[in-house]
Amino acid sequence: MSDPDDPLALGEYAPGSSAVLTDAERWPTLDAAGARRLERWRTHPAAPRWVHATGDRLDAAAVARTRDPLPLDGWLEAHLDTARRLPFYRGRGSLASLSDFPTVSRADLVADVSAFVPLDADLDRMLHGTSSGSTGAALVIPDDVEEVARGFHLLVRLARAAGAEWHPDGERLALLWVLQQRQAFTYVSIVSGFAQRAMARVNLDAGAWREASHRRTFLRDADPQVITGNPTSLAELLDDDLRDVVRPLALFSGAMELSAPLRAALEAAFACPVIDVYGLHETRPIAARTDDGPFRVLDRRVLVEVLDPAGRPVPEGERGEITVTAGENPLLPLVRYRTGDFGRLVTLPDGGVGIADLEGREHVDFVTAAGTRVPSVDLTQQLQSHGALGWTVEQGSDGSVAVRIAGGDAAAIAHALTAMLGQPLEIERVDRLVELGEGKPRRFRSAAS
Repeated sequence: MSDPDDPLALGEYAPGSSAVLTDAERWPTLDAAGARRLERWRTHPAAPRWVHATGDRLDAAAVARTRDPLPLDGWLEAHLDTARRLPFYRGRGSLASLSDFPTVSRADLVADVSAFVPLDADLDRMLHGTSSGSTGAALVIPDDVEEVARGFHLLVRLARAAGAEWHPDGERLALLWVLQQRQAFTYVSIVSGFAQRAMARVNLDAGAWREASHRRTFLRDADPQVITGNPTSLAELLDDDLRDVVRPLALFSGAMELSAPLRAALEAAFACPVIDVYGLHETRPIAARTDDGPFRVLDRRVLVEVLDPAGRPVPEGERGEITVTAGENPLLPLVRYRTGDFGRLVTLPDGGVGIADLEGREHVDFVTAAGTRVPSVDLTQQLQSHGALGWTVEQGSDGSVAVRIAGGDAAAIAHALTAMLGQPLEIERVDRLVELGEGKPRRFRSAAS
């Protein structure tokens, strides 16, 4: 039940509210050492309030399969053949090639996600995850247990490619997934395919811990090898209370745009690679980068197009909406899925495919006092160059601009944006990224454009 003394408490976040499986069902290969690790972290005296219980549900054969990526030979042809048989595409005429498929969006999934699930799908392998998105209704997504497990090993490969040798190390948590929000699903789990080491999903918000000191104590004792989260939660690791108690081999950032100053601060504090992963729950990881250049499209079952508003591919190097054909999740074979994100496709020096100037969600133009338009990416460059870790910029219908920044030089940013836009501007500086708001706030809005 939800907390009767908290008017904002939600029942789904009450500890144990939806636990239905036994540990033997959650981890079919769980051995005695794995069970001891599970119990240790579940009952750790400084542990947060665990809300949920989840496991990988993999037998020994599945554990072995998920260590390796899916083969790529002929994947697109097979993927399109599967898609042609989905209920969503019935009566839609000839779908001979990729370009014949209509684009789809989150709204189509919200309307009827079951129309995108193959009729012969193995539903015994299904989990469900929720995606609140940043601009739309919540969506329940069918997840495949093997695909979810394979995602962990993708992180291992990305970390090793960045120079971090990530192997099981004593009793350290293999992975710590950190959040920073009022309420969240938190749990301990075992990664069966990683020598049955433990991982945990924790909420760094002060309200998630029984005592203020427990957050620091738990992270110190867990000593996680790798930490993943969004920029807001990763920024919390820079707090004086946490900075000196974790020593990650690598950090993974996702879900929101990672600013260059925040990347630099994390690299300086922890002396490890910071890997920025671009993807959506619906599509899974699409691309990644280890610096502030273009994202590299991953070598997996994913194909990226950049389209104009009419759904036509734009010339290479021109800006458009990132649209993804995603074949990693057999329970949700998406074709030409409009992400709502914008960027440019570019060819990388080694011939790989890159996504440059990625801007999350709708592209926004700001209007200057002279009536000309300035793209939001130009504002991003100024905000980052003056040290902002995160921001929101809103322009009213009268042209006035309200800016909130986390960190950075407020005077320099105000001067730069005023010079760029020539509009009345107010700026507020906060100390912590989380003070800009929970979740994935839209960073740019303009009612003048």
